[in-house]
Amino acid sequence: MTEFPECPVCGADSVYTDGSSLICPICGHEWSGEPSPEPDSVPRDSNGTELRDGDAVTVIKDLKVKGSSMVIKRGTRVKSIRLTDDPDQVDCRIDSSGIVLKTCFLRK
Repeated sequence: MTEFPECPVCGADSVYTDGSSLICPICGHEWSGEPSPEPDSVPRDSNGTELRDGDAVTVIKDLKVKGSSMVIKRGTRVKSIRLTDDPDQVDCRIDSSGIVLKTCFLRK
């Protein structure tokens, strides 16, 4: 008999298969039987280009800075970015202020 994984939502072990998907009879959750891919740990800009320490990037959208009245305008060129532990964020300096920006708002 084939062993099926536990339901990722409710943890029930009475999962059954229906073609290529797995179904939990307890909560009704359906998912594919394939393991989910690992998240990409390489930082990428809004176009999917890989980012590295020291790259120069351009802001693609007006961004309001939390806790400040400062607005980073679209088209602002940011030089010498620094990568962080989170692949979705980069550390940089704009107008002598240290700021962390999300990579989805940047273009290399």
